[in-house]
Amino acid sequence: MGVYVNPGNAGFKQICRGDYVDKTGLIALLNKRIGVAESMVCISRPRRFGKSFAAKMLTAYYDCSCDSHELFDDKEIARDGQYSLFLNNFTVICLDITGFISEAKAENRSLREVPAMIRGAIVRDLRNLGWEPEKDETLNDLLLRYVDHPGGKQIIFVIDEWDAVIREAKDDSTAQDAYLNLLRGWFKNTNFTSRAVAAAYMTGILPIKKDGSQSAISDFEEFTMIDPFEFAAYVGFTEKEVRNKCQDYGVDFLKMKQWYDGYSFEGIGSVYNPNSVMKAVRYQRFKSFWTETSAAEGLLDYISKDYHGLTKTIAELIGGIEVRVDPVGFANDLTTFRGKDDVLTLMIHLGYLAYDSEKKTVRIPNEEIRMEFQRAVREVKHAKTLERVEESDRLFLDTIQGNGEAVAAEIEKIHREETAPLHYNNEESLRSVIKLAYYTYRDHYIQFEELPGGEGYADVVYLPRQDSEWPALVIELKWNKSADGAISQILDKKYPEVLKNYGKKILLVGINYSKKASDGEKRHTCRIVELQH
Repeated sequence: MGVYVNPGNAGFKQICRGDYVDKTGLIALLNKRIGVAESMVCISRPRRFGKSFAAKMLTAYYDCSCDSHELFDDKEIARDGQYSLFLNNFTVICLDITGFISEAKAENRSLREVPAMIRGAIVRDLRNLGWEPEKDETLNDLLLRYVDHPGGKQIIFVIDEWDAVIREAKDDSTAQDAYLNLLRGWFKNTNFTSRAVAAAYMTGILPIKKDGSQSAISDFEEFTMIDPFEFAAYVGFTEKEVRNKCQDYGVDFLKMKQWYDGYSFEGIGSVYNPNSVMKAVRYQRFKSFWTETSAAEGLLDYISKDYHGLTKTIAELIGGIEVRVDPVGFANDLTTFRGKDDVLTLMIHLGYLAYDSEKKTVRIPNEEIRMEFQRAVREVKHAKTLERVEESDRLFLDTIQGNGEAVAAEIEKIHREETAPLHYNNEESLRSVIKLAYYTYRDHYIQFEELPGGEGYADVVYLPRQDSEWPALVIELKWNKSADGAISQILDKKYPEVLKNYGKKILLVGINYSKKASDGEKRHTCRIVELQH
């Protein structure tokens, strides 16, 4: 048993002693790929989505140096027809690339030395197993000799945080090329791969970096946050798994859904961030656990990039509007950006945005991530972004103070500036403008659309957070009618019934857009009244 060559099952054994959610079905998917042409997969996920857990699980299952029956016999994988055939039946080389980077930094070594450090670590393990390299023998030749000896077993590579060098050495193409060449030597060398490698599993945050328009390691099949395909159920926790966990701990599932749901994939439905769900049930609290990880560090940098339309797009996303994106062409690194679509695509891979493959749109997935966006926009250096923040803050104050004329003027300004003339005159456009105008709501409110109440559905409701003294806002939108008519509909349809036990001040806000004003100009009007209990 070595550190990197056949490291055993201790890592997964430790995980199983805790509150483990059975994700061993992933093994069955990989078993189908062993020894076939599609034997190499790269699965990219955001930070804190269980990548390292999966790597330890796979190592424990395949490693021939240990007996892992006690860990897997009661798991889902035990029902798979190939369970016993592949259990503990391979040489495993398990590498966590972040460990080598940390070692290089601690020793003040260049990241260009990481490939040599990895080769040296594997050779040391093989020496400890009794396999001394011969003169001028390459690592690949040594591994072939090890696999080909009587009783030798083919290798399954398990590489965790495979892209760490690409991220950490983002401005050093020489370090990146040296690392990619190490991987190519294992996985693009037909003689070595066909004889020595049964399968390879790489996981990281980014998809494989592109070399021009193609993957730099083209033999890998990739499964990403954009296209997870059959691995979708293993991106994070499924809704069934979260429901079960909430039931076990007596936690409110609907609150869990509001805070941590939002990623959704075809055939699977909702997928949740495992780290946040487990912390919420353990601590019996709902908050942004994202801020407690390094995943939140780069958001400010990404939304600060000076690309045409990005400022407006971020405001739309925070306001709850879905935005179209073209993810094709993204270079899969942290430095090569052609425009805002590349920035948005990176944020999909990092988990800041959820992607809808049918509509080709993105949105902020949940309350946890929306809080991070709201915090970041107040620190961004763009004059346009700061102006929009100030306008939204002022709009809330004007609304709370009952200044309908000021509210109408501000909404008219945003409607004019942010809506294409072709789409100006439709009701959905006005709804989007309202969400865009009030986009700093996250500071004091939770936003609801089409909230059932009384005899219908309120268009938009802003309900104050528990620590806010601001009033609730019930907003009704009208098109070519009147703001007074909007207020009348709120009262006639009894929309505020949903807030009957609220116990604090409630403002009714009627907003109308008239396409044909008497002087030929576009006109927005607003009336604000306090609900009398």
